[in-house]
Amino acid sequence: MSTAHEHFRRWAAALLGHQSEVYQYSTISALLDGVYDGDATVSEILQHGDFGLGTFNHLDGEMVILDGVCYRLRADGTATRAAPADRTPFAAVTRFHRDFAIAIEERTDRAAVTAAIDQRIASTNLIYAIRVAGHFTDLHTRTVMEQQQPYPPLTQATEGQAETRFSDVSGTLVGFRTPDFEQGISVAGYHLHFLNDDRTAGGHVLDFTCERGGVAVSGASQLHLSLPTSGAFLRARLSADDMGEQIAKSEGT
Repeated sequence: MSTAHEHFRRWAAALLGHQSEVYQYSTISALLDGVYDGDATVSEILQHGDFGLGTFNHLDGEMVILDGVCYRLRADGTATRAAPADRTPFAAVTRFHRDFAIAIEERTDRAAVTAAIDQRIASTNLIYAIRVAGHFTDLHTRTVMEQQQPYPPLTQATEGQAETRFSDVSGTLVGFRTPDFEQGISVAGYHLHFLNDDRTAGGHVLDFTCERGGVAVSGASQLHLSLPTSGAFLRARLSADDMGEQIAKSEGT
Protein backbone atom coordinates (compact mmCIF):
# COMPACT_ATOMS: atom_id res chain seq x y z
CA MET A 1 0.00 0.00 0.00
CA SER A 2 1.39 3.42 -0.95
CA THR A 3 2.44 5.72 1.86
CA ALA A 4 1.89 9.47 2.01
CA HIS A 5 5.63 9.92 1.45
CA GLU A 6 5.53 7.86 -1.75
CA HIS A 7 2.56 9.87 -3.02
CA PHE A 8 4.47 13.09 -2.35
CA ARG A 9 7.62 11.76 -4.03
CA ARG A 10 5.71 10.81 -7.18
CA TRP A 11 3.92 14.17 -7.23
CA ALA A 12 7.20 16.10 -6.83
CA ALA A 13 8.92 14.02 -9.52
CA ALA A 14 6.04 14.60 -11.92
CA LEU A 15 6.08 18.34 -11.22
CA LEU A 16 9.83 18.66 -11.69
CA GLY A 17 9.74 16.52 -14.80
CA HIS A 18 7.01 18.69 -16.31
CA GLN A 19 9.01 21.83 -15.65
CA SER A 20 12.22 20.39 -17.15
CA GLU A 21 10.84 18.89 -20.37
CA VAL A 22 11.49 19.98 -23.93
CA TYR A 23 8.66 19.06 -26.28
CA GLN A 24 9.72 18.71 -29.89
CA TYR A 25 7.64 18.07 -32.99
CA SER A 26 9.53 16.20 -35.76
CA THR A 27 13.30 16.36 -36.34
CA ILE A 28 15.93 18.53 -37.96
CA SER A 29 16.91 15.58 -40.17
CA ALA A 30 13.40 15.65 -41.65
CA LEU A 31 13.85 19.33 -42.55
CA LEU A 32 17.19 18.48 -44.15
CA ASP A 33 15.37 16.01 -46.40
CA GLY A 34 12.77 18.56 -47.47
CA VAL A 35 9.89 17.68 -45.15
CA TYR A 36 8.47 21.19 -44.92
CA ASP A 37 4.81 20.44 -44.19
CA GLY A 38 3.49 19.31 -40.80
CA ASP A 39 0.11 18.81 -39.17
CA ALA A 40 0.91 20.37 -35.77
CA THR A 41 -0.69 23.78 -35.21
CA VAL A 42 0.68 26.73 -33.25
CA SER A 43 -2.16 26.26 -30.78
CA GLU A 44 -1.12 22.64 -30.17
CA ILE A 45 2.56 23.54 -29.78
CA LEU A 46 1.75 26.23 -27.21
CA GLN A 47 0.05 23.64 -25.03
CA HIS A 48 3.51 22.22 -24.35
CA GLY A 49 5.53 25.35 -23.57
CA ASP A 50 5.89 29.12 -23.45
CA PHE A 51 9.40 29.43 -24.91
CA GLY A 52 10.97 27.98 -28.03
CA LEU A 53 11.62 28.08 -31.73
CA GLY A 54 10.89 26.33 -35.01
CA THR A 55 9.61 27.11 -38.49
CA PHE A 56 6.34 27.14 -40.43
CA ASN A 57 4.94 25.05 -43.27
CA HIS A 58 6.68 25.64 -46.62
CA LEU A 59 9.55 27.15 -44.55
CA ASP A 60 7.51 30.35 -44.64
CA GLY A 61 9.31 32.12 -41.80
CA GLU A 62 11.26 31.36 -38.65
CA MET A 63 9.36 30.76 -35.41
CA VAL A 64 9.96 32.37 -32.03
CA ILE A 65 7.88 31.54 -28.96
CA LEU A 66 8.47 34.05 -26.18
CA ASP A 67 6.39 34.54 -23.03
CA GLY A 68 3.75 32.20 -24.40
CA VAL A 69 3.25 34.06 -27.70
CA CYS A 70 4.27 32.66 -31.09
CA TYR A 71 5.76 34.97 -33.73
CA ARG A 72 6.52 34.43 -37.42
CA LEU A 73 9.78 36.01 -38.65
CA ARG A 74 9.67 36.45 -42.41
CA ALA A 75 12.41 36.67 -45.02
CA ASP A 76 12.17 40.48 -45.19
CA GLY A 77 13.19 40.66 -41.51
CA THR A 78 9.72 41.56 -40.21
CA ALA A 79 7.89 39.76 -37.42
CA THR A 80 4.17 39.28 -36.81
CA ARG A 81 2.11 37.29 -34.36
CA ALA A 82 1.35 33.81 -35.71
CA ALA A 83 -2.24 32.57 -35.98
CA PRO A 84 -3.29 29.66 -33.74
CA ALA A 85 -4.16 27.56 -36.81
CA ASP A 86 -0.79 28.11 -38.54
CA ARG A 87 1.04 24.81 -38.98
CA THR A 88 4.63 23.75 -38.43
CA PRO A 89 6.91 20.96 -39.70
CA PHE A 90 9.32 21.46 -36.78
CA ALA A 91 9.16 23.15 -33.38
CA ALA A 92 10.78 22.80 -29.95
CA VAL A 93 9.30 24.34 -26.79
CA THR A 94 9.70 24.25 -23.03
CA ARG A 95 8.28 25.96 -19.95
CA PHE A 96 11.07 28.39 -19.17
CA HIS A 97 12.28 28.58 -15.57
CA ARG A 98 15.54 30.35 -14.75
CA ASP A 99 18.16 28.03 -13.27
CA PHE A 100 20.93 30.63 -13.40
CA ALA A 101 21.72 34.00 -14.93
CA ILE A 102 24.79 35.75 -16.32
CA ALA A 103 25.07 39.53 -16.56
CA ILE A 104 26.52 41.12 -19.70
CA GLU A 105 28.11 44.39 -18.60
CA GLU A 106 30.46 45.12 -21.50
CA ARG A 107 30.56 44.52 -25.23
CA THR A 108 30.58 40.75 -25.71
CA ASP A 109 30.40 38.64 -28.86
CA ARG A 110 28.57 35.38 -29.48
CA ALA A 111 31.59 33.18 -28.82
CA ALA A 112 32.20 34.78 -25.42
CA VAL A 113 28.52 34.52 -24.41
CA THR A 114 28.28 30.84 -25.32
CA ALA A 115 31.61 30.12 -23.59
CA ALA A 116 30.33 31.75 -20.40
CA ILE A 117 27.20 29.60 -20.54
CA ASP A 118 29.27 26.46 -21.13
CA GLN A 119 31.26 27.19 -17.98
CA ARG A 120 28.11 27.34 -15.85
CA ILE A 121 25.99 24.42 -17.09
CA ALA A 122 25.87 21.23 -15.05
CA SER A 123 26.57 18.89 -17.96
CA THR A 124 26.96 18.99 -21.74
CA ASN A 125 24.64 15.95 -21.86
CA LEU A 126 21.53 17.92 -20.85
CA ILE A 127 19.36 20.36 -22.81
CA TYR A 128 19.30 24.06 -21.95
CA ALA A 129 16.87 26.75 -23.05
CA ILE A 130 18.79 29.99 -23.61
CA ARG A 131 17.33 33.49 -23.30
CA VAL A 132 19.57 36.51 -23.91
CA ALA A 133 17.87 39.87 -23.45
CA GLY A 134 19.77 43.09 -24.04
CA HIS A 135 21.03 45.76 -26.38
CA PHE A 136 22.96 44.55 -29.41
CA THR A 137 25.40 46.76 -31.29
CA ASP A 138 25.40 44.34 -34.20
CA LEU A 139 23.23 41.33 -34.94
CA HIS A 140 23.36 39.24 -38.12
CA THR A 141 20.33 37.10 -39.02
CA ARG A 142 18.97 35.10 -41.91
CA THR A 143 15.57 33.76 -42.84
CA VAL A 144 14.87 31.11 -45.47
CA MET A 145 12.52 32.09 -48.29
CA GLU A 146 9.15 30.33 -48.59
CA GLN A 147 9.53 27.14 -50.64
CA GLN A 148 7.34 25.67 -53.35
CA GLN A 149 6.84 21.99 -54.20
CA PRO A 150 8.69 19.92 -55.19
CA TYR A 151 10.71 20.94 -52.14
CA PRO A 152 14.51 21.03 -52.36
CA PRO A 153 16.71 19.75 -49.49
CA LEU A 154 17.32 22.30 -46.74
CA THR A 155 20.93 22.89 -47.80
CA GLN A 156 19.63 24.08 -51.18
CA ALA A 157 16.76 26.06 -49.70
CA THR A 158 19.14 28.03 -47.48
CA GLU A 159 21.28 29.05 -50.45
CA GLY A 160 18.60 31.61 -51.29
CA GLN A 161 18.19 32.84 -47.73
CA ALA A 162 17.61 36.50 -46.99
CA GLU A 163 20.12 38.03 -44.57
CA THR A 164 19.51 41.05 -42.35
CA ARG A 165 21.90 43.07 -40.19
CA PHE A 166 20.53 44.94 -37.18
CA SER A 167 22.50 47.75 -35.53
CA ASP A 168 21.88 49.25 -32.07
CA VAL A 169 18.80 47.13 -31.47
CA SER A 170 17.27 45.86 -28.25
CA GLY A 171 15.61 42.48 -28.11
CA THR A 172 15.81 38.86 -27.07
CA LEU A 173 17.61 35.79 -28.34
CA VAL A 174 15.53 32.64 -27.94
CA GLY A 175 16.88 29.14 -28.37
CA PHE A 176 18.54 26.02 -27.06
CA ARG A 177 21.89 24.46 -26.32
CA THR A 178 21.52 20.81 -27.30
CA PRO A 179 23.92 17.86 -26.64
CA ASP A 180 26.09 16.51 -29.45
CA PHE A 181 24.34 13.13 -29.34
CA GLU A 182 21.11 14.81 -30.46
CA GLN A 183 22.55 15.91 -33.80
CA GLY A 184 19.93 15.14 -36.43
CA ILE A 185 17.11 15.01 -33.90
CA SER A 186 17.86 18.63 -33.04
CA VAL A 187 20.69 21.02 -33.87
CA ALA A 188 23.64 20.08 -31.67
CA GLY A 189 25.14 23.08 -29.91
CA TYR A 190 23.52 26.51 -29.96
CA HIS A 191 20.45 27.29 -32.07
CA LEU A 192 19.13 30.84 -31.57
CA HIS A 193 16.46 33.10 -33.06
CA PHE A 194 16.09 36.85 -32.45
CA LEU A 195 13.04 39.02 -31.77
CA ASN A 196 13.30 42.77 -31.18
CA ASP A 197 11.64 44.48 -28.22
CA ASP A 198 8.87 45.90 -30.43
CA ARG A 199 8.09 42.34 -31.65
CA THR A 200 8.26 43.63 -35.22
CA ALA A 201 11.53 42.18 -36.53
CA GLY A 202 13.91 39.25 -36.13
CA GLY A 203 15.41 36.13 -37.68
CA HIS A 204 17.65 33.10 -37.28
CA VAL A 205 20.83 34.28 -35.55
CA LEU A 206 24.15 33.91 -37.34
CA ASP A 207 26.24 36.19 -35.12
CA PHE A 208 25.86 39.02 -32.63
CA THR A 209 27.62 41.48 -30.34
CA CYS A 210 25.79 42.39 -27.13
CA GLU A 211 26.67 45.67 -25.43
CA ARG A 212 24.71 45.05 -22.23
CA GLY A 213 22.03 42.69 -21.01
CA GLY A 214 21.62 39.35 -19.34
CA VAL A 215 21.54 35.64 -20.02
CA ALA A 216 18.99 33.32 -18.39
CA VAL A 217 19.35 29.55 -18.66
CA SER A 218 16.67 26.91 -18.07
CA GLY A 219 17.84 23.30 -17.91
CA ALA A 220 15.87 20.27 -19.07
CA SER A 221 16.47 16.57 -18.48
CA GLN A 222 13.56 15.20 -20.50
CA LEU A 223 12.86 15.28 -24.22
CA HIS A 224 9.36 14.51 -25.50
CA LEU A 225 9.73 13.79 -29.23
CA SER A 226 6.49 13.70 -31.21
CA LEU A 227 6.87 12.28 -34.73
CA PRO A 228 4.50 12.88 -37.66
CA THR A 229 2.48 9.80 -38.58
CA SER A 230 1.58 10.78 -42.15
CA GLY A 231 2.91 12.63 -45.14
CA ALA A 232 6.47 13.00 -46.43
CA PHE A 233 8.02 12.25 -43.03
CA LEU A 234 7.21 8.56 -43.44
CA ARG A 235 9.31 8.39 -46.61
CA ALA A 236 12.13 10.74 -45.56
CA ARG A 237 15.78 9.75 -45.42
CA LEU A 238 16.75 10.67 -41.86
CA SER A 239 20.23 9.20 -41.41
CA ALA A 240 22.62 10.74 -43.94
CA ASP A 241 26.33 10.11 -43.35
CA ASP A 242 27.10 13.82 -43.70
CA MET A 243 24.34 14.94 -41.31
CA GLY A 244 26.62 17.24 -39.32
CA GLU A 245 27.92 18.95 -42.45
CA GLN A 246 24.42 19.47 -43.81
CA ILE A 247 23.22 21.00 -40.54
CA ALA A 248 26.24 23.30 -40.33
CA LYS A 249 25.65 24.51 -43.88
CA SER A 250 21.93 25.08 -43.39
CA GLU A 251 22.46 26.80 -40.02
CA GLY A 252 25.16 29.10 -41.38
CA THR A 253 27.82 27.96 -38.89
